[in-house]
Amino acid sequence: MSGVHLHQIGQPGTLQAAASGFAEAPFEMLSTCHERVHRMLRLLARLREHLASHGHDEQAAQAARDVMRYFDQAAPLHHQDEELHVFPVLLVRGDARVRAVVRRLQQDHRAMELAWSKVRALLQTVASTATGVAWSPWDAAALRTLDGFSGRYDEHIRLEEDIVYPAALALLDTPSLSAIGEEMQARRIQRPDRADAGV
Repeated sequence: MSGVHLHQIGQPGTLQAAASGFAEAPFEMLSTCHERVHRMLRLLARLREHLASHGHDEQAAQAARDVMRYFDQAAPLHHQDEELHVFPVLLVRGDARVRAVVRRLQQDHRAMELAWSKVRALLQTVASTATGVAWSPWDAAALRTLDGFSGRYDEHIRLEEDIVYPAALALLDTPSLSAIGEEMQARRIQRPDRADAGV
């Protein structure tokens, strides 16, 4: 493998462009967030391969920082979007099947937050280890932690895109969509420390 470097998630102007996208098309932007999640999980998998075959180097450290940056900054905002603007309407007005799916997704969010704290600690050992300094490879327990974190996302995202988002869109009128899009946009503009957190 030639390396694991990924272009920076946030580029100049990303915050304003992403925020504008949320204001205009909130559900399309939520789906774009899912694409970014998959991208970061692929990077995490490539990082594991790189560490196994090449050991620790600056490319590995940068990849670890990129993954940490995304799941520290953008992922929490994405979950907040769903918890505030998507799930409530479905818990009140959705049918029994949809409500059950939403409750599962809420549990997933809590589990993902707990899992992320463990994954982040593993990534921190890669991100902060200077090149040339002895680095201890991840053991079997660490790899299971990474597998569990990544594995949870596929079904979670599938349920959101196949069931939850369509159900919510069917219940939300145009003024409601505009209002939630504007709130999503405002949260991102108010958080300058999360300059790439639009998606």
